[in-house]
Amino acid sequence: MKKTRFPHHLLRRTLVAGPVLGFVSLGAFGQGEVPNQGATGSPVPKAISVPQSKLDAADKDANNFLHSNMSYAQTRFHPAKQINTANVSKLHPVFTFQTEVIESMETAPIVVDGVMFLTTSYNHVYAIDAVTGKEFWHYKHKMGPVTTFCCGPNNRGVAVMGDKLYMGTLDSKLVALEAKTGKVLWSSQIADPEQGYSETMAPVAVDGKVLIGTNGGEYGVRGFVKAFDANDGKLLWTFNTIPEKGHEGVWAQNDATQRNMLRDIAAEKAQFEKAGGDFYKTLGGGVWMAPAIDKETNSVIFVVGNPSPDLYGAERPGDNLYTDSIVAIDLNSGAYKWHYQYVPHDVWDLDAASPVILTEAKGKDGKIRKVAIHGGKTGHVYVHDRATGELIRYSEAMVPQENMWVLPTKDGARMLPGANGGVEWSPMAINPNLRIAYAANLHQPMTYHVEEAKYPGGSKLWLGGAFKVIPSEKQWGRLAAVNLDTGKLAWKFDTEQPLIGGVLATGGNLVFNGEGNGLFRAFDAKTGKKLWEYQCGAGVNAPAVSYTVNGKQYIAVAAGGNTQLDFKRGNSVVVFGM
Repeated sequence: MKKTRFPHHLLRRTLVAGPVLGFVSLGAFGQGEVPNQGATGSPVPKAISVPQSKLDAADKDANNFLHSNMSYAQTRFHPAKQINTANVSKLHPVFTFQTEVIESMETAPIVVDGVMFLTTSYNHVYAIDAVTGKEFWHYKHKMGPVTTFCCGPNNRGVAVMGDKLYMGTLDSKLVALEAKTGKVLWSSQIADPEQGYSETMAPVAVDGKVLIGTNGGEYGVRGFVKAFDANDGKLLWTFNTIPEKGHEGVWAQNDATQRNMLRDIAAEKAQFEKAGGDFYKTLGGGVWMAPAIDKETNSVIFVVGNPSPDLYGAERPGDNLYTDSIVAIDLNSGAYKWHYQYVPHDVWDLDAASPVILTEAKGKDGKIRKVAIHGGKTGHVYVHDRATGELIRYSEAMVPQENMWVLPTKDGARMLPGANGGVEWSPMAINPNLRIAYAANLHQPMTYHVEEAKYPGGSKLWLGGAFKVIPSEKQWGRLAAVNLDTGKLAWKFDTEQPLIGGVLATGGNLVFNGEGNGLFRAFDAKTGKKLWEYQCGAGVNAPAVSYTVNGKQYIAVAAGGNTQLDFKRGNSVVVFGM
């Protein structure tokens, strides 16, 4: 692995694949290690209290943005209509809040009664006035002695419940803060960072529990979702995304679209007999993004990332369950309910990362059904029956697909999509009235290279090869609108740069999305017509949010760029109004 030296506060190791996958940080370096660790500033000048009933009704709350993805259903559809297709051209900046951390920003701020809580890389949290930008308090997390992470030192937001905020950290802790002051109330160790575990996802707080998954699929971890007691941080249950027995699956020959994946099943079965029974401990399966919560069925529904090592499948014969899958478990106990695997025995890093959305769509019989949907790195939107996991349909490809599923080789095999997607971790949004999903896609032609690689031990990168962009081939992005009833593309908007960051839809029939060149745009949700854009000065690679204070609707988005695709860094959250 090629090593590159950086200034002390940004020490990291760079992959031979360049900026495609991201970076690993070893040691408590970066903005997290500061003398005045903890909260500074003044308390929020009002009580902060978010009861469970308010969290349950977040999808109908036009005043607030209470979850990182708007609601437990994760629709990213905000019902406010004041800003709409007729007047969005008049949208202008109200204020810009600058943090002290100039690095990749993937945060989705939450807004509670006019107070915004936002995060930065290296686990800073700010509480600010959502109308004026006035800072109340600022929390700086002090990292432990070791951090190991992929794809940038990001944090994607906090969860709120009652009077507390919850954040996962790069050194694999779950921290509870007093929402009014930023004071640390408790801290629990989620997993061991020396074994490759870290946290960038926003947790989910529900019914007295805080749910969080884990990063680490590039380091030979065993993935999980865990539930902690919201009051004291005690572990309540663990669901391992790699089962101890049965992870070999059914030896599936085809992917979810029924295309042959060119597997040598006989050879894999022979390898499985030789491998012994304990490689499940290093099989990967991280959970990158927040799970959806179906309160009606008491289910937690999420997607699982790639197996380890990413590209060298001989070390992990079988389907590698539950990697590259959508999974449902019980909210109270963590017990398994159902799963559906998109890419068995993935050797292309086309894992499932973009968070699940719960909504409604027509079934195969034309009747409306409750569904769970996922936007894949494969370039498809998958629509599942919410109760059983049955795949109802998948969309037509949103980006080019070529040579699927050609196997990686030593010299490199070209296949599209590249390892970033399709839809990366970027959250989709839906308009439930139109039954349309909006997905931010990447087009990055790549070659896949494989090499033999034994497990190197904790905190060491374990890819089993590399995926490399092709300099002679153009990269670009596509915002795609998918009809959930038919799987057909309703419209598409192509961008100069690959899209990563996420989407917001609103009751004003608008769709908001940003680009790595700093442009933040609004589109007509029905037609895809571009109605407005603003240059934010750094990459807009985070999902936008909306809220209403004193009868006025606002749109907010972070502009800090992206480590994974090396887009221009910044340190701002820009808030817009009429």
